[in-house]
Amino acid sequence: MQLTTVILALALLWPVAPPPPEILRGWRPPPGPYAAGHRGIDLAAPPGTPVLAPADGTVTFAGPVGGRGVVTLTLTGTGTPPLRTTFSPLTPRGTHVSAGTPIATLTPGTHCPTSCLHWGLLRGEDYLNPLLLTPRPHSRLLPVDG
Repeated sequence: MQLTTVILALALLWPVAPPPPEILRGWRPPPGPYAAGHRGIDLAAPPGTPVLAPADGTVTFAGPVGGRGVVTLTLTGTGTPPLRTTFSPLTPRGTHVSAGTPIATLTPGTHCPTSCLHWGLLRGEDYLNPLLLTPRPHSRLLPVDG
């Protein structure tokens, strides 16, 4: 199953409530598996903000990573290996959630200069740009005069 087909079928939501949040830092893939890079995006959000499941899935990890609480949501119906999206707070492991369900609450952290939610996306061991999951306006062609 192609990634584009999966993403179009998902009709995902932003992981924080509307309007779409400001992106404080974009995705910057590393040149290699152990090299420096930014393997996700940082979304502006104050502490206490509910973090929402952007699609149906199962919480497959909830716990500390590098001193921060992290939640991994494995997305339903996204092929093999399935897409996994990661966030920084936590919730009980194994819980199935529907799109828009709160899965955690943002806690203060040191990842960003201001408060933010770090959102990552993986397929297997490959990191992908989480912005691929966000809704986009439809393109429209306009007539050319003359």
